[in-house]
Amino acid sequence: MENKLETLVILTPGFPKNEADSTCIPALQVFVKALKEICPGLNIIVLTFQYPFIENEYQWNGIKVVSIGGKNKGGFFHIITWIKVWNTLKKLNKEYDLIGLLSFWLGECAFVGNKFAKKHRLGHYCWLVGQDVKSGNKYFNWIKPKGDSLIAMSDFLAKHFKLNYNVSPLHVIPFGVDTSLFGNAPLKRDIDVLGAGSFIPLKQYHLFVETIAFLQKSMPDINAVICGNGPEREQLQALVKSLHLEKNISFTGELPHSEVLVLMQRSKVFLHPSNYEGFSTVLSEALYAGAHVVSFCKPMVKDFRHHYVVKTNEEMNRGVLTILRSKNLDHLPVLVCSVQQVAKNVISLFVS
Repeated sequence: MENKLETLVILTPGFPKNEADSTCIPALQVFVKALKEICPGLNIIVLTFQYPFIENEYQWNGIKVVSIGGKNKGGFFHIITWIKVWNTLKKLNKEYDLIGLLSFWLGECAFVGNKFAKKHRLGHYCWLVGQDVKSGNKYFNWIKPKGDSLIAMSDFLAKHFKLNYNVSPLHVIPFGVDTSLFGNAPLKRDIDVLGAGSFIPLKQYHLFVETIAFLQKSMPDINAVICGNGPEREQLQALVKSLHLEKNISFTGELPHSEVLVLMQRSKVFLHPSNYEGFSTVLSEALYAGAHVVSFCKPMVKDFRHHYVVKTNEEMNRGVLTILRSKNLDHLPVLVCSVQQVAKNVISLFVS
């Protein structure tokens, strides 16, 4: 009898189209690389539903990726995508010894993955990463997941999932930081306040601009940088202009992941005004980069050095000002969790 290769299949809405595509879900990229590193004998296959926008099979850092090319089309096209995914999973199940399926967030990936795993008696875990824990997620009723099949990215998400669905995720595993991606910190931190993310309403970057306007009154030469892009970019730039902050706030646009990490190491404060977060990886990365982080969200019950959680806009303004005025600001790295440990925690669910 032929020995089939032990294989873990990862289901995700999107994955980088090539090794240079560093802006597509950087945290997922770092995690998959870590899985390959700690389990060199395990075959990993990524099955991506929507992005890249073409149907294709290719290699990414030695890992097989199967792109269905759904292109985020709704309606009947969704069903076609799911059928293609199902047929691909059937093929993979014949070719390999599948140890299980890992789905990213409680959506279509978890729906198809759960159905397939049940039919073929495979292990299946769904990683809850953010807005999928909010009430009204139709996929919860379609899947009816049990707590032992759910991984929450943070204590915050586990708590809110329990409140909204009366199911407690049994596993809490945040995304980790790959410390090897960080170079030596610069001798001088020339960026006072840094922001990084998507310019969408949830992220509330207008509050970032308003905080800089507050700080500029007592720090006329304050230097702030915002990385990212999104539908609110023009609106944000108009706000900067109306507040006469063109010399204080610069927009970099979307940058490669490596360049964002360099900017973090040049920054004194990382300001994250989002009103809802599972456990944004940029928080962990900024802490390891030595920046002091100010945010509205407290992802874990545990407190972390250099992370300041505020409740109001006024608290955010005063908190950032206090940090910047500190005479002896400590920029030592704070490691929340290494991605290698995260990979070990996840793979142990499938091989225990």
